[in-house]
Amino acid sequence: MSIRTTTAAIAAILAVAAVGCSSEKGSDSKADTVKSTAPEASSAEDNSGAAKNAGMPPEPTGAERDAVLASILDVNSNLVHDEDKAINAARNQCAALNGGATNPDHSAAQRFSYDGVTLTDDDGSHINIGLRKTLCPES
Repeated sequence: MSIRTTTAAIAAILAVAAVGCSSEKGSDSKADTVKSTAPEASSAEDNSGAAKNAGMPPEPTGAERDAVLASILDVNSNLVHDEDKAINAARNQCAALNGGATNPDHSAAQRFSYDGVTLTDDDGSHINIGLRKTLCPES
Protein backbone atom coordinates (compact mmCIF):
# COMPACT_ATOMS: atom_id res chain seq x y z
CA MET A 1 0.00 0.00 0.00
CA SER A 2 2.84 2.42 0.77
CA ILE A 3 4.29 1.94 -2.72
CA ARG A 4 0.99 3.06 -4.26
CA THR A 5 0.83 6.03 -1.91
CA THR A 6 4.40 6.97 -2.80
CA THR A 7 3.60 6.60 -6.50
CA ALA A 8 0.55 8.82 -6.09
CA ALA A 9 2.62 11.44 -4.29
CA ILE A 10 5.31 11.38 -6.96
CA ALA A 11 2.71 11.64 -9.70
CA ALA A 12 1.12 14.62 -7.97
CA ILE A 13 4.51 16.31 -7.58
CA LEU A 14 5.30 15.72 -11.25
CA ALA A 15 1.92 17.14 -12.26
CA VAL A 16 2.47 20.24 -10.14
CA ALA A 17 6.01 20.61 -11.50
CA ALA A 18 4.70 20.37 -15.05
CA VAL A 19 2.22 23.14 -14.30
CA GLY A 20 4.95 25.30 -12.78
CA CYS A 21 7.18 24.88 -15.82
CA SER A 22 4.44 25.49 -18.33
CA SER A 23 3.03 28.54 -16.54
CA GLU A 24 6.31 30.39 -17.07
CA LYS A 25 5.83 30.13 -20.83
CA GLY A 26 2.22 31.30 -20.71
CA SER A 27 -1.08 29.63 -20.10
CA ASP A 28 -2.42 26.93 -22.35
CA SER A 29 -5.39 24.63 -22.04
CA LYS A 30 -3.30 21.52 -21.30
CA ALA A 31 -1.50 23.24 -18.40
CA ASP A 32 -4.83 24.41 -17.00
CA THR A 33 -6.16 20.85 -17.21
CA VAL A 34 -3.16 19.48 -15.32
CA LYS A 35 -3.44 22.22 -12.73
CA SER A 36 -7.13 21.61 -12.17
CA THR A 37 -6.68 17.86 -11.65
CA ALA A 38 -3.52 17.99 -9.50
CA PRO A 39 -5.25 18.70 -6.15
CA GLU A 40 -7.59 15.75 -6.69
CA ALA A 41 -4.63 13.42 -7.27
CA SER A 42 -3.92 12.95 -3.58
CA SER A 43 -6.42 10.13 -3.10
CA ALA A 44 -5.66 6.57 -4.19
CA GLU A 45 -8.75 6.48 -6.43
CA ASP A 46 -7.44 9.44 -8.45
CA ASN A 47 -3.92 8.02 -8.83
CA SER A 48 -4.50 6.88 -12.39
CA GLY A 49 -5.59 10.37 -13.53
CA ALA A 50 -2.60 12.10 -11.96
CA ALA A 51 -0.24 9.48 -13.30
CA LYS A 52 -1.64 9.86 -16.80
CA ASN A 53 -1.31 13.65 -16.62
CA ALA A 54 2.29 13.26 -15.46
CA GLY A 55 3.11 11.00 -18.43
CA MET A 56 3.31 7.90 -16.27
CA PRO A 57 1.95 4.72 -17.86
CA PRO A 58 -0.34 2.40 -15.93
CA GLU A 59 1.27 -0.39 -13.95
CA PRO A 60 2.03 -3.22 -16.36
CA THR A 61 0.72 -6.72 -15.76
CA GLY A 62 1.28 -10.16 -17.24
CA ALA A 63 3.52 -10.38 -20.29
CA GLU A 64 4.05 -6.60 -20.41
CA ARG A 65 5.35 -6.62 -16.81
CA ASP A 66 7.63 -9.55 -17.64
CA ALA A 67 9.01 -7.68 -20.67
CA VAL A 68 9.74 -4.54 -18.62
CA LEU A 69 11.48 -6.56 -15.91
CA ALA A 70 13.49 -8.46 -18.55
CA SER A 71 14.71 -5.19 -20.10
CA ILE A 72 15.83 -3.96 -16.67
CA LEU A 73 17.39 -7.34 -15.87
CA ASP A 74 19.50 -7.03 -19.03
CA VAL A 75 21.18 -3.95 -17.55
CA ASN A 76 21.75 -5.28 -14.03
CA SER A 77 20.20 -8.37 -12.49
CA ASN A 78 20.29 -6.82 -8.99
CA LEU A 79 17.70 -4.23 -10.03
CA VAL A 80 14.85 -6.74 -10.20
CA HIS A 81 15.24 -8.37 -6.78
CA ASP A 82 12.39 -6.09 -5.71
CA GLU A 83 10.14 -6.25 -8.75
CA ASP A 84 7.68 -3.66 -7.48
CA LYS A 85 10.48 -1.16 -6.89
CA ALA A 86 11.82 -1.79 -10.41
CA ILE A 87 8.36 -1.33 -11.95
CA ASN A 88 7.76 1.89 -10.02
CA ALA A 89 11.14 3.23 -11.10
CA ALA A 90 10.34 2.27 -14.71
CA ARG A 91 6.97 4.04 -14.62
CA ASN A 92 8.56 7.16 -13.14
CA GLN A 93 11.31 7.04 -15.77
CA CYS A 94 8.64 6.89 -18.47
CA ALA A 95 7.23 10.13 -17.05
CA ALA A 96 10.70 11.67 -17.42
CA LEU A 97 11.06 10.35 -20.97
CA ASN A 98 7.58 11.45 -21.99
CA GLY A 99 8.03 14.79 -20.26
CA GLY A 100 11.16 15.67 -22.23
CA ALA A 101 13.75 15.29 -19.46
CA THR A 102 16.94 17.23 -20.18
CA ASN A 103 19.27 14.28 -19.57
CA PRO A 104 17.12 11.12 -19.52
CA ASP A 105 20.11 8.75 -19.39
CA HIS A 106 21.40 10.37 -16.22
CA SER A 107 17.88 10.46 -14.82
CA ALA A 108 17.50 6.72 -15.39
CA ALA A 109 20.91 6.02 -13.85
CA GLN A 110 19.92 7.98 -10.73
CA ARG A 111 16.42 6.55 -10.53
CA PHE A 112 17.61 2.94 -10.78
CA SER A 113 20.63 3.33 -8.47
CA TYR A 114 19.22 1.71 -5.35
CA ASP A 115 19.82 -1.20 -3.00
CA GLY A 116 23.59 -0.81 -3.29
CA VAL A 117 23.60 -0.67 -7.10
CA THR A 118 25.14 2.40 -8.72
CA LEU A 119 24.52 2.85 -12.43
CA THR A 120 26.30 4.94 -15.04
CA ASP A 121 24.68 7.16 -17.63
CA ASP A 122 25.47 4.44 -20.18
CA ASP A 123 23.46 1.98 -18.06
CA GLY A 124 20.69 4.59 -17.94
CA SER A 125 20.76 4.78 -21.73
CA HIS A 126 20.25 1.01 -21.95
CA ILE A 127 17.37 1.19 -19.48
CA ASN A 128 15.74 3.93 -21.58
CA ILE A 129 16.12 1.84 -24.74
CA GLY A 130 14.42 -1.09 -22.99
CA LEU A 131 11.63 1.11 -21.64
CA ARG A 132 10.99 2.62 -25.07
CA LYS A 133 10.62 -0.92 -26.44
CA THR A 134 8.27 -2.04 -23.67
CA LEU A 135 6.52 0.26 -21.22
CA CYS A 136 6.71 3.70 -22.82
CA PRO A 137 7.21 3.72 -26.57
CA GLU A 138 7.71 7.09 -28.22
CA SER A 139 4.50 8.52 -29.55
